[in-house]
Amino acid sequence: FPPIRRSIMSSAPQIGDRLTASWRDGSKHKAEIVERRPSNATSSRKGSGSGGSAKAAARTTHKGSSDRVKESDGEVEEAVKEMASDFAYYVHYVGFDRRLDEWVELGRLDLTTVEELPKSKSPGGHGRTRNNKRRPSDAHSSGSSDPAILKLEKEHEELTKVKNIGCIQMGEYEVDTWYYSPYPDEYCGVDRLYVCEHCLKYMKRKDTLAKHKKDCTVTRPPGNEIYRDQNVSVFEIDGKDHPIYCQSLCLMAKLFLDHKTLYYETAPFMFYVVAEIDPAGSKVVGFFSKEKHSSEGYNLACILTFPQFQRSGYGKFIISLSYEISKREGKAGSPEKPLSDLGKLSYRSYWTLILFRLLRESPDLPIEQIQSVTAIKQEDIISTLQHKDMIKEWKGQHVIHVKKSEVEAELKRIERSRVRLCNPDCLTWPVQGGGVK
Repeated sequence: FPPIRRSIMSSAPQIGDRLTASWRDGSKHKAEIVERRPSNATSSRKGSGSGGSAKAAARTTHKGSSDRVKESDGEVEEAVKEMASDFAYYVHYVGFDRRLDEWVELGRLDLTTVEELPKSKSPGGHGRTRNNKRRPSDAHSSGSSDPAILKLEKEHEELTKVKNIGCIQMGEYEVDTWYYSPYPDEYCGVDRLYVCEHCLKYMKRKDTLAKHKKDCTVTRPPGNEIYRDQNVSVFEIDGKDHPIYCQSLCLMAKLFLDHKTLYYETAPFMFYVVAEIDPAGSKVVGFFSKEKHSSEGYNLACILTFPQFQRSGYGKFIISLSYEISKREGKAGSPEKPLSDLGKLSYRSYWTLILFRLLRESPDLPIEQIQSVTAIKQEDIISTLQHKDMIKEWKGQHVIHVKKSEVEAELKRIERSRVRLCNPDCLTWPVQGGGVK
């Protein structure tokens, strides 16, 4: 059924309503109201008198009946707008990732476009009302048809539907958050969280951070330094040996990752933290984690380049580092599934780059040998080449059909942007007496 368009005068926007909202750049997009809270402007209107409706009633005393109806309509509309402006609204932009969800004031909502779903009668006679819970997100789903997985996804989305921290201040960078993260309750609901860029301790107040920096003696991540190439360094950290640092890292990473649940149980994981080194110490750029013992053969559980360092080539660097470690372990690896939308793009780009560079020089290599050389699992090789229409089936086997012109064109496209890969000569792994046990 088509949505029922509601009159602007019927009520203020409610949770579950859809309407047109202005994005930060002024463009218009359909949005769904996920939550609402008292606006900061509400308190300033408290105690301002008896309100407009009483004054309006006095103004209509000597009006004719038709004039009173017209003025009454205007007063109702004004009252609805005033009531609606008492709230700030948390909106999800329909068709976009949840990282773009945000709190907005009434001025960014077009109340003339409010829609609600039609009420559907159930056998008991009860219909859906706009106070029902939010519809499952159409912008984020694993695509699974497993009822248990779908139930978990629904529960996860309900629990994490509203960001609990507005932004983080980390060194010189102020970074808007993307998603909910399960920080302790006393740190939730703040507009800004202050994070020490060296030890990752988090604080609610700027003056607390200033005091902390005077006493903090940490200048680099814990664990073993396993990579150094000019000012780029990598530290291998055992989650069992350094739980507080790894928990802080995971909580901060969760602000920028949606479907990852590694927060406090860090002991089964190794962490590989990438940092930029300067005279003041190290600045965390990103990281990946991996299970110490993965029955599925995953060589990476979680990957993130923090937003302030994105578009600098670190995504491919971190992925290439995970595969270089897999090569030294003597086995092929693959990232844990499902990947986020950004993770899919990063991996597809990396796999294409590595495979095309190899096939440009050796177009007749069989898939098994490509896996041996690159440590990329066969299923990832096949899916990447199928995406590029370079896999044919012959006598029940997958056969690579290299299109040289397309290979060259794709490599030129990828290499136009900065390509930063792990330099094997700079990697000291496994560490003597360390590594995965």
